[in-house]
Amino acid sequence: MRPPLLFLDVDGPLNPYAAKPERRPEGYTTIRATVRPGRPLRVWLNPSHGSALLALGYELCWATTWMAEANHWIGPVVGLPELPYVDFGRGLLAERPDGVHWKTEAIVAYAEGRPFAWVDDEQSPADTLYVRSRHPGPALLHHVDPRIGLREDDFAALADFRASLPDHD
Repeated sequence: MRPPLLFLDVDGPLNPYAAKPERRPEGYTTIRATVRPGRPLRVWLNPSHGSALLALGYELCWATTWMAEANHWIGPVVGLPELPYVDFGRGLLAERPDGVHWKTEAIVAYAEGRPFAWVDDEQSPADTLYVRSRHPGPALLHHVDPRIGLREDDFAALADFRASLPDHD
């Protein structure tokens, strides 16, 4: 059986962008990424996150506005191999009248019924309801505080969800 999916957002979970701008979190390194024309983005990344994510036993997938660029800018710094990504296409940043996050529908479609966990800093109860009503498999929508990024308790929650699935090792 294929392992469950783990959808990864960059800004918030991996890059605690809302931390105090003058205080890089301990254990993080700074990169300057030029993803779109204009000034480079300051991004804080923790090089230990890649190995911790890989050890969880999921199939990892980017679910971020960075899309393919995450493999160039983010993966190498945190120690992740090239990963597939959800292509949000025309839905990228599109507001929905029902309050569901613009990523949610594409993530559910990408999962195709497979169990998944999704780490992000922008999920709401509307997303949980959407996933419950349209996704037949187990799903965990795990909110990460964008001021602090992924922490031990987040990794523990992801590990617990993985262990709760029938096909876990």
